[in-house]
Amino acid sequence: MSIRLIAIELYKAKQEVEALERKIRGLPPGDQAGRAALQEELRQATAEHARILKLLDGAKSG
Repeated sequence: MSIRLIAIELYKAKQEVEALERKIRGLPPGDQAGRAALQEELRQATAEHARILKLLDGAKSG
């Protein structure tokens, strides 16, 4: 996969993480179930972002 395509995927992953963070901040204080679900999605999105970032770093190195 080219560096350009990896960078595009990294950008999309970053946008998803930021959108989930905004959703969590916008939740009403009493919505614990919704908050827990969004935090799990955020955890997964953050892990995907980190995975793509490592992939990009590896592509730049080699």
